[in-house]
Amino acid sequence: MTRLYLSKIVLRVFLCTSTLLTSITGFAAPSLDQLTDLTGNASVVVTLKGRDNFTSEYRYDVSVRNHSADLLIADSLVIVLDKIANLAGADREGLTGESFLKRFDILGQDGETDDGKPFFRIPLGPTPDLGPLADSLPVTVRLRNKDYVSVFTPSFKVLGQKRPPPEPKQTQAASPVQPGITPSTPSRNSIDKLTQLLIKKGVITEEEWRKANQP
Repeated sequence: MTRLYLSKIVLRVFLCTSTLLTSITGFAAPSLDQLTDLTGNASVVVTLKGRDNFTSEYRYDVSVRNHSADLLIADSLVIVLDKIANLAGADREGLTGESFLKRFDILGQDGETDDGKPFFRIPLGPTPDLGPLADSLPVTVRLRNKDYVSVFTPSFKVLGQKRPPPEPKQTQAASPVQPGITPSTPSRNSIDKLTQLLIKKGVITEEEWRKANQP
Protein backbone atom coordinates (compact mmCIF):
# COMPACT_ATOMS: atom_id res chain seq x y z
CA MET A 1 0.00 0.00 0.00
CA THR A 2 2.85 2.36 0.85
CA ARG A 3 4.51 1.73 -2.51
CA LEU A 4 1.23 2.30 -4.35
CA TYR A 5 0.63 5.56 -2.47
CA LEU A 6 4.13 6.81 -3.24
CA SER A 7 3.72 5.87 -6.92
CA LYS A 8 0.54 7.94 -7.12
CA ILE A 9 2.29 10.94 -5.57
CA VAL A 10 5.22 10.67 -8.04
CA LEU A 11 2.76 10.41 -10.96
CA ARG A 12 0.86 13.52 -9.81
CA VAL A 13 4.10 15.50 -9.46
CA PHE A 14 5.17 14.39 -12.94
CA LEU A 15 1.86 15.38 -14.51
CA CYS A 16 1.85 18.78 -12.80
CA THR A 17 5.43 19.43 -13.91
CA SER A 18 4.64 18.44 -17.50
CA THR A 19 1.61 20.74 -17.55
CA LEU A 20 3.65 23.63 -16.19
CA LEU A 21 6.42 23.11 -18.77
CA THR A 22 3.86 22.90 -21.56
CA SER A 23 2.27 26.14 -20.45
CA ILE A 24 5.63 27.90 -20.29
CA THR A 25 6.66 26.57 -23.71
CA GLY A 26 3.38 27.66 -25.25
CA PHE A 27 4.12 31.30 -24.39
CA ALA A 28 7.78 31.20 -25.42
CA ALA A 29 7.17 32.57 -28.92
CA PRO A 30 7.40 36.36 -29.19
CA SER A 31 4.24 38.42 -29.77
CA LEU A 32 3.58 40.11 -33.10
CA ASP A 33 4.53 43.57 -31.85
CA GLN A 34 8.04 42.26 -31.16
CA LEU A 35 8.52 41.14 -34.78
CA THR A 36 9.80 43.03 -37.80
CA ASP A 37 8.84 42.72 -41.45
CA LEU A 38 11.39 40.37 -43.05
CA THR A 39 9.82 40.35 -46.50
CA GLY A 40 12.89 41.99 -48.04
CA ASN A 41 15.21 39.36 -46.57
CA ALA A 42 12.95 36.31 -46.69
CA SER A 43 10.30 34.95 -49.02
CA VAL A 44 7.62 32.29 -48.89
CA VAL A 45 7.53 29.04 -50.84
CA VAL A 46 3.89 28.16 -51.55
CA THR A 47 2.95 24.66 -52.71
CA LEU A 48 -0.63 23.61 -53.50
CA LYS A 49 -1.07 20.23 -51.77
CA GLY A 50 -4.74 19.52 -52.33
CA ARG A 51 -8.14 20.73 -53.48
CA ASP A 52 -11.63 19.70 -52.47
CA ASN A 53 -14.02 20.58 -55.29
CA PHE A 54 -17.09 19.86 -53.18
CA THR A 55 -16.25 22.41 -50.47
CA SER A 56 -14.01 24.53 -52.73
CA GLU A 57 -11.22 24.21 -50.18
CA TYR A 58 -7.56 24.61 -51.11
CA ARG A 59 -4.71 23.33 -48.95
CA TYR A 60 -1.22 24.81 -49.21
CA ASP A 61 2.14 24.09 -47.63
CA VAL A 62 3.91 27.41 -46.98
CA SER A 63 7.53 27.64 -45.81
CA VAL A 64 9.96 30.52 -45.33
CA ARG A 65 13.23 30.85 -47.26
CA ASN A 66 16.01 33.00 -45.83
CA HIS A 67 17.67 35.10 -48.55
CA SER A 68 19.86 37.14 -46.20
CA ALA A 69 23.27 36.47 -44.65
CA ASP A 70 21.71 36.74 -41.17
CA LEU A 71 20.38 34.01 -38.93
CA LEU A 72 16.63 34.19 -38.36
CA ILE A 73 15.27 33.03 -35.01
CA ALA A 74 13.22 29.99 -35.99
CA ASP A 75 10.48 30.19 -33.36
CA SER A 76 9.83 33.86 -34.18
CA LEU A 77 8.87 33.29 -37.83
CA VAL A 78 5.29 34.13 -38.80
CA ILE A 79 3.59 34.34 -42.18
CA VAL A 80 0.71 36.77 -42.69
CA LEU A 81 -1.88 36.20 -45.40
CA ASP A 82 -1.57 39.71 -46.73
CA LYS A 83 -3.98 39.54 -49.65
CA ILE A 84 -5.71 37.35 -52.21
CA ALA A 85 -5.58 38.52 -55.82
CA ASN A 86 -7.66 37.54 -58.83
CA LEU A 87 -6.38 36.75 -62.31
CA ALA A 88 -6.00 40.46 -63.11
CA GLY A 89 -3.87 41.00 -59.99
CA ALA A 90 -6.56 43.00 -58.14
CA ASP A 91 -7.07 42.19 -54.46
CA ARG A 92 -10.36 44.07 -54.04
CA GLU A 93 -13.79 44.10 -55.60
CA GLY A 94 -14.03 46.68 -58.37
CA LEU A 95 -17.44 48.01 -57.33
CA THR A 96 -17.44 47.76 -53.55
CA GLY A 97 -13.70 47.93 -52.86
CA GLU A 98 -14.06 45.00 -50.48
CA SER A 99 -10.97 42.86 -49.94
CA PHE A 100 -11.09 39.39 -51.48
CA LEU A 101 -9.91 38.11 -48.09
CA LYS A 102 -13.46 38.68 -46.85
CA ARG A 103 -14.76 36.20 -49.41
CA PHE A 104 -12.65 33.31 -48.06
CA ASP A 105 -12.78 31.24 -44.91
CA ILE A 106 -9.27 30.92 -43.46
CA LEU A 107 -8.96 27.66 -41.53
CA GLY A 108 -6.42 26.78 -38.86
CA GLN A 109 -4.96 30.25 -38.42
CA ASP A 110 -3.04 31.11 -35.24
CA GLY A 111 -4.59 34.56 -34.93
CA GLU A 112 -5.08 37.92 -36.64
CA THR A 113 -2.98 41.04 -36.94
CA ASP A 114 -4.21 44.42 -35.71
CA ASP A 115 -5.61 45.10 -39.18
CA GLY A 116 -7.51 41.81 -39.25
CA LYS A 117 -5.24 39.71 -41.45
CA PRO A 118 -4.77 36.03 -40.52
CA PHE A 119 -1.31 34.81 -39.54
CA PHE A 120 0.32 31.40 -39.08
CA ARG A 121 3.36 30.48 -37.00
CA ILE A 122 6.09 28.52 -38.76
CA PRO A 123 6.82 25.18 -37.03
CA LEU A 124 10.13 24.95 -35.18
CA GLY A 125 12.66 22.82 -37.04
CA PRO A 126 15.66 20.81 -35.78
CA THR A 127 17.79 23.95 -35.24
CA PRO A 128 17.00 27.15 -33.29
CA ASP A 129 17.87 29.37 -36.28
CA LEU A 130 17.05 29.49 -39.98
CA GLY A 131 20.37 29.93 -41.75
CA PRO A 132 21.13 31.72 -45.05
CA LEU A 133 19.49 30.13 -48.12
CA ALA A 134 17.69 27.61 -45.88
CA ASP A 135 14.00 26.72 -45.91
CA SER A 136 11.86 26.33 -42.81
CA LEU A 137 9.42 23.54 -42.15
CA PRO A 138 6.08 24.19 -43.87
CA VAL A 139 2.88 25.26 -42.19
CA THR A 140 -0.47 24.15 -43.61
CA VAL A 141 -2.77 26.93 -44.82
CA ARG A 142 -6.35 26.05 -45.77
CA LEU A 143 -8.51 28.49 -47.74
CA ARG A 144 -12.18 27.86 -48.40
CA ASN A 145 -13.41 29.72 -51.46
CA LYS A 146 -16.96 30.29 -50.22
CA ASP A 147 -17.89 32.64 -53.09
CA TYR A 148 -16.23 30.42 -55.72
CA VAL A 149 -13.84 33.07 -57.05
CA SER A 150 -12.70 31.56 -60.34
CA VAL A 151 -8.93 32.09 -60.13
CA PHE A 152 -7.08 33.49 -57.14
CA THR A 153 -3.53 33.72 -55.76
CA PRO A 154 -2.73 34.05 -52.04
CA SER A 155 0.08 36.43 -51.12
CA PHE A 156 2.04 36.29 -47.85
CA LYS A 157 4.52 38.44 -45.99
CA VAL A 158 7.07 37.26 -43.45
CA LEU A 159 7.53 38.55 -39.90
CA GLY A 160 10.25 37.50 -37.48
CA GLN A 161 13.45 38.38 -35.66
CA LYS A 162 17.10 38.29 -36.66
CA ARG A 163 19.56 36.60 -34.36
CA PRO A 164 21.83 39.28 -32.83
CA PRO A 165 25.53 38.76 -33.66
CA PRO A 166 27.58 37.22 -30.84
CA GLU A 167 29.45 39.64 -28.63
CA PRO A 168 33.23 39.66 -29.23
CA LYS A 169 35.18 37.75 -26.64
CA GLN A 170 37.09 39.99 -24.26
CA THR A 171 40.77 39.10 -23.95
CA GLN A 172 42.58 39.88 -20.73
CA ALA A 173 45.17 42.56 -21.35
CA ALA A 174 48.72 41.90 -20.21
CA SER A 175 49.81 43.89 -17.20
CA PRO A 176 51.79 46.94 -18.39
CA VAL A 177 55.43 47.14 -17.43
CA GLN A 178 56.05 50.14 -15.23
CA PRO A 179 58.87 52.35 -16.43
CA GLY A 180 62.08 52.41 -14.38
CA ILE A 181 61.57 48.86 -13.04
CA THR A 182 64.03 46.22 -14.24
CA PRO A 183 64.16 42.57 -13.32
CA SER A 184 65.99 42.09 -10.08
CA THR A 185 69.43 40.44 -10.17
CA PRO A 186 70.86 38.36 -7.35
CA SER A 187 73.00 40.37 -4.91
CA ARG A 188 76.69 39.71 -4.29
CA ASN A 189 75.91 38.54 -0.78
CA SER A 190 73.49 35.87 -1.98
CA ILE A 191 76.02 34.66 -4.56
CA ASP A 192 78.70 34.31 -1.88
CA LYS A 193 76.32 32.33 0.34
CA LEU A 194 75.49 30.00 -2.53
CA THR A 195 79.20 29.54 -3.34
CA GLN A 196 80.06 28.64 0.26
CA LEU A 197 77.23 26.10 0.28
CA LEU A 198 78.50 24.49 -2.94
CA ILE A 199 82.05 24.31 -1.57
CA LYS A 200 80.76 22.81 1.68
CA LYS A 201 78.82 20.18 -0.20
CA GLY A 202 81.87 19.32 -2.28
CA VAL A 203 80.28 20.33 -5.56
CA ILE A 204 83.17 22.71 -6.34
CA THR A 205 86.50 23.51 -4.67
CA GLU A 206 87.82 26.87 -3.56
CA GLU A 207 90.52 26.63 -6.24
CA GLU A 208 87.92 26.14 -8.99
CA TRP A 209 85.91 29.10 -7.70
CA ARG A 210 88.96 31.40 -7.67
CA LYS A 211 89.86 30.41 -11.23
CA ALA A 212 86.30 31.02 -12.37
CA ASN A 213 86.33 34.55 -10.95
CA GLN A 214 89.69 35.58 -12.42
CA PRO A 215 89.34 38.31 -15.06
